[in-house]
Amino acid sequence: MKFNEFKYERPDLEKITKDLKDLTSSLKEAKTFKEAKPIIDKVNEIGSHYSTMATLCSIRNSIDTTDSFYEEETAFFDENGPKYSSAINEYFKVLVALPYREDLEKAYTKQFFTLTVIQLKSFDPAIMEELTEEAKLCTEYSKLMASAKIEFDGKINNLSQMTVYANHPDREVRKAAELKKVEFMESIEEKLDTIYDKLVKVRTQMAKKMGYENYVDFGYYRLGRSDYNSKDVAGYRKQVLESVVPVAKKIIENQAKRIGIKDFKSYDIPIFYPDGNPDHRKNKDELVSSAKAFYSNLSKETEAFFNFMIEHDLMDLETKPGKAGGGYCTMIDEYKAPFIFSNFNGTMGDVDVLTHEAGHAFEVYTASKLLPVSDIYWPTLEACEIHSMSMEFFAYPYMDLFFEYDAKKYRYKHLSEAITFIPYGVCVDEFQHYVYENPNATPKMRKDKWHELEQKYTPWKNYDGISYYERGNYWHRQGHIYSSAFYYIDYTLAQVCAFQFLLKDRENHDEAWKTYYDLCKLGGSKSFVALLDSVGLENPFEQGSLNKIMPKLEKILKELEV
Repeated sequence: MKFNEFKYERPDLEKITKDLKDLTSSLKEAKTFKEAKPIIDKVNEIGSHYSTMATLCSIRNSIDTTDSFYEEETAFFDENGPKYSSAINEYFKVLVALPYREDLEKAYTKQFFTLTVIQLKSFDPAIMEELTEEAKLCTEYSKLMASAKIEFDGKINNLSQMTVYANHPDREVRKAAELKKVEFMESIEEKLDTIYDKLVKVRTQMAKKMGYENYVDFGYYRLGRSDYNSKDVAGYRKQVLESVVPVAKKIIENQAKRIGIKDFKSYDIPIFYPDGNPDHRKNKDELVSSAKAFYSNLSKETEAFFNFMIEHDLMDLETKPGKAGGGYCTMIDEYKAPFIFSNFNGTMGDVDVLTHEAGHAFEVYTASKLLPVSDIYWPTLEACEIHSMSMEFFAYPYMDLFFEYDAKKYRYKHLSEAITFIPYGVCVDEFQHYVYENPNATPKMRKDKWHELEQKYTPWKNYDGISYYERGNYWHRQGHIYSSAFYYIDYTLAQVCAFQFLLKDRENHDEAWKTYYDLCKLGGSKSFVALLDSVGLENPFEQGSLNKIMPKLEKILKELEV
């Protein structure tokens, strides 16, 4: 069955909530694990169906944000999602209080119950109104960014399509494209500030209703974080400042020399070579064919996985009018089908999608066959990103399949950007901590803080007098800041773990792949730190962990440099 044949129907919330209420009552009366199991399985079945419909709606809405049917259905989920959460919340309260917890954990894993307890700390019917408002504001941001119609190069472009020009070898084209993009962003600046201000206030209100001082701890619980806190993250950011920022600065300085630009500006950052960046010179079908060859060679498991994705048409990859920006991987539970969404734009980022998002897809495809409940098919977000980022490194030996001429350039640029990304990622994180610790800060105060943090973590950025950026607005482009508060440090933590797979793969490919596959099979059955322990990866929070890794990466960079 192809993706377009997957049936969508609006969930009957009245029936679902009644059924959940009845099942919750039955669970209260269950005296043994044997009596409880069929009730729990039925609730999981209901949850899987609701999730499937919500995911189908979300995918189809993002494929075409102008489709009025799925626009209306998205509004339905924005409005009613908290009602479903409320019914599940009452069920969870009963579930975690059952006296035969040991039997339950054997059947559904200890992590499932850890996450359930965390969910109880981050939801209550009292915040349903705020959750509904939050969902609407996130949708508003997404639609606003998708509305870009930028006239450039004789065409009308969305933000994703403008990325082509950001990677143009002609500096004047890069600058002109950046200015056109800024023109659009400035036209919606006030709306972006207003949406974010409302989000900060509604999230703070939620946290206070739940008994928290501010949104920080509450936000961590909403992300399922159970084995580290904001103090651990602050210590990790300090490591980045000390161990990664100096290396990133050297990469940028070398880059400026390589492309022969003395007055290096922010719009020069995407360019690594004077004759242009790696160019795959392939259309969508050719790239998918290259990916198929890569996954067929990598392992029998990845070969079966990618054939499944192609057979069921589970990728929407090309950018088009009305399509939401960005890229993601999600899971359609009832079909046990991952789905990859992207916006190919002709840059090397197209290849990254077919490794990064497919890394996510491979993990959930693998784990869904082994784990008892869909709640733990995915690990928490920072662990999710290990699979995707590590898959990018496993693809290095196969890059000639994608880049017939530029594979060497790709490897060097990719690793360089993986390193220079980390300071930016922690900049986003520290900014969000400031915002939610100071919820009454004005938009200008937030922008001033962003500007200060950019100078701290990315001192090489020079915006060449572009006022919009110099006033501290670059973060407007980072959708995570709007849609998923505190979800960004995750990418950097995962990147540190993925670096370890790069190092392992260069030492012994078979052992590295076995470790990676073992990690995928674990899915979300353990917490972030426990997953690392299970497969022998270094914990990024441990003092000195980055100091161990960075010199080895610098050595590899020298070997890869073209």
